[in-house]
Amino acid sequence: MSRAEIALSLISHTNAGKTTLARTLLGRDIGEVRDEPNVTTEATPHTLQVTPEGDALVLWDTPGFADSARLARRLAQQNNPVGWFLSQVWDRFRDRALYLSQKAVRNVREQADIVLYLVNASEAPVDAGYVAPELEVLTWIGRPVFVLLNQMGPPRPPGEEEVLVSRWRDALGRRPMIRGVLPLDAFARCWVQEIVLLRALAPAVQPAKREGYERLVAAWLARRHNQFDESMLALATPIAQAACDGVTLATPSFGDRMREAVRSIVARPRDSEEQREAARALAERLDAALRQSTERLIAIHGLEGAAANAVLERLGSHLRTDAPLDEGKAALMGGVLSGALSGLAADLAAHGLTFGAGTLIGAIAGALGGAGLARGYNLIRGRTASVLRWDDELLDRLVPAALLRYLAVAHFGRGRGDWKESEYPAFWSEVVQREVDARRAAFSSLWGRRDNGMDAAAFERELRPLLADATRSALRAIYPGALSES
Repeated sequence: MSRAEIALSLISHTNAGKTTLARTLLGRDIGEVRDEPNVTTEATPHTLQVTPEGDALVLWDTPGFADSARLARRLAQQNNPVGWFLSQVWDRFRDRALYLSQKAVRNVREQADIVLYLVNASEAPVDAGYVAPELEVLTWIGRPVFVLLNQMGPPRPPGEEEVLVSRWRDALGRRPMIRGVLPLDAFARCWVQEIVLLRALAPAVQPAKREGYERLVAAWLARRHNQFDESMLALATPIAQAACDGVTLATPSFGDRMREAVRSIVARPRDSEEQREAARALAERLDAALRQSTERLIAIHGLEGAAANAVLERLGSHLRTDAPLDEGKAALMGGVLSGALSGLAADLAAHGLTFGAGTLIGAIAGALGGAGLARGYNLIRGRTASVLRWDDELLDRLVPAALLRYLAVAHFGRGRGDWKESEYPAFWSEVVQREVDARRAAFSSLWGRRDNGMDAAAFERELRPLLADATRSALRAIYPGALSES
């Protein structure tokens, strides 16, 4: 078994985003990125992937083409003495940019197995006047070429993306050296698009290197799938913690419960200071967990930056009190249902408090049986205190929010700089919600099992595969066919 080294040369018109894309693919900062031409001055190799067998996938970042028309003419003159003098001597001192372009092209011709030609998809093909002469340069190089569409803007639905790809494919025409036209935006690519690219490259690899290339692709996929698994853990952890989180409230005295029972019938109950403090503690823990989850996602994807404070809207409406059957309320209602408080029941229904002392004494006496029944129920269930916790509706909302957060981080190109939150494409929300809704029964079943004393670790183990399944399905919907063989 022989090891293989496959060289991919990344070339483009100057300032088209080669170094930015290289940073995104490598997951680390290389070169220099500035919004001006001819920033990269030397062709530089960077290792994308290695295998235990010694195979290597190498990406060459090259100087951009400046004056493409003159470059094509210079290359056509390489075989005559005057042309050689102009390109090797004259241009070196009189036209540095042109000299660097020629040097880069010769390097590609000598070193590359495959050329990755980056174009600026934000402009229409008919407006990209540099493309025609650069296609002549690519013909001179004589290596298989894959055209990558960069600067495509925010991710778009598959149908819209295919329209843009088809427009460029038609404009480039049928040329023997062009083996494919693919979207791979330096600012908003996703790892599943890398899978599509690597599969597309396979037939263009020299036969003697294909076995090593397949090992490299397998190693690349294993690394990306490991990142995916780590990401699903990062998403599941805060949801599991929220599901199993709770604050035990102090048990009020029997008299306090009796008074609260009456108030809960005659007026809307008010949260106590203790409940407000408990709610605040729950919200702070959830907010911190979501920020930690996002920062973990950022690190997993080789990015930098910090998550902003999570915006948790109207969390108070998603708090529920899991209380034992209230003895005061059970006593009162037990008396009402037994008929002992028929007069009081009529007064309470009219929000009146005009009943006499005799009626009240009779009510208390008749209610004792109800109190005893309530206390027995609590002891049997082992629930002798009230617990404030998140309701199922909040957990339902955390799931699509988690998937959208994952998509946002997974599409954030390193060339954009430090991670920062931004608007999601509208169609992502539709795709994610559809996948979550398709698994609603499974999520609801899991929410229900937390009543059986499930801890956060056990909850997370059951939640993680549900999130992974929904996320993979969402990625398949956004990138049809990308994960079919991964």
